[in-house]
Amino acid sequence: MFEDIFRRKKAIPTKLLEYGFEQTDGIYQYSTGIMNGEFTLLITIDATDNVDTVLTEKETGEEYVLYKTNAAGTYVGEIRTAITNILEDISQKCYQPSVFKAPQTLRMIDFVSATYGDELEFLWTKFPDNAVWRRKDTTKWYGAILTVQRNKLGLDSSETVEIIDLRIAPEQMAELLQRENHYPGWHMNKKSWYTVILDESVSDEELAERIQDSYELAVK
Repeated sequence: MFEDIFRRKKAIPTKLLEYGFEQTDGIYQYSTGIMNGEFTLLITIDATDNVDTVLTEKETGEEYVLYKTNAAGTYVGEIRTAITNILEDISQKCYQPSVFKAPQTLRMIDFVSATYGDELEFLWTKFPDNAVWRRKDTTKWYGAILTVQRNKLGLDSSETVEIIDLRIAPEQMAELLQRENHYPGWHMNKKSWYTVILDESVSDEELAERIQDSYELAVK
């Protein structure tokens, strides 16, 4: 019933904890009262980002399920509205768009979140499948995930792929671009940014090291 609230979105674990969720074995739960304390709402988010709600009447301790059915009426409508408002608040404060699909892209997003505590920022309304990472202390970008066609990188294909743009010291650029599967920075300053396609052509281990290098270059 509330699926659309979280469609194409991914939970940010640190934000869930800040909101008040408790985590056990990868499962996040949050409990709050609604309808002037008549009910307790338990929200559960599992490891695959599925969201479930359980509503319990405080006086009887029994689960109230009418809001999950096609039942009509003013009272059940008010309950649905109250639950919707809470879920939309959680969606706004604890979720980020989940537009990227490539397995390596998702692994790099998880790596950056776990290593630096940074989440992708989607800055462009006209380009919802482009996003950046920035350092908290300097606010400078150190990486970007973008969606482009391969031929934009000079390759002989119109296939759409997900790429990562990273910083490099200008004096190292020429040598780096001699390596296979490394390209001049797409939509970035080509003197100090380069591009890698997130299609497993460069290993996760190498990308992790290069993200670290890019992070350190974003201090000035």
